[in-house]
Amino acid sequence: MPLRHSVRIRWHLDDAIAFGPGKADLLATIRDCGSISSAARKLDMSYRRAWLLVEAMNRCFDPPLVASATGGSGGGGARLTDSGLAVLAEFEQLQQRVQALIEASRPAFERHARPALPP
Repeated sequence: MPLRHSVRIRWHLDDAIAFGPGKADLLATIRDCGSISSAARKLDMSYRRAWLLVEAMNRCFDPPLVASATGGSGGGGARLTDSGLAVLAEFEQLQQRVQALIEASRPAFERHARPALPP
C-alpha cells in the first residue's frame, strides 16, 4: 500500500485563518450558487457558520472577497468580487503546484516505507 499524504495550506493574518481549503470551497460554492445561504445548504453548513466565514475573509482582505445584498423583494444574494475571484484562482493554482511537488517526492518516501500492516 503506498504512503498517503495530507497537506492543508492555510494563510494566516495575525491570529485569524485568512484563507484555507474550507474557505476556498465556500467561495467556489458562493460563486456557483450566487448566495451564501444556498452555498451553506450545498456544503451542509449552517447559514450562520457560512456568514461568519465570509465575514472573517472580508476582514482579512482589502478589498473584500464577497459582496452581498440583503434579501427582500428584489432578492438578495452574494457574488465574489474581482479580488475574491483572484484569491480563489491563486489558491487553486497553489494547491495544484503543491500536489505536483508531493507526487514528485512520493517515490523517495515510498522507497523507505515499511510494508503495510495486515488488517
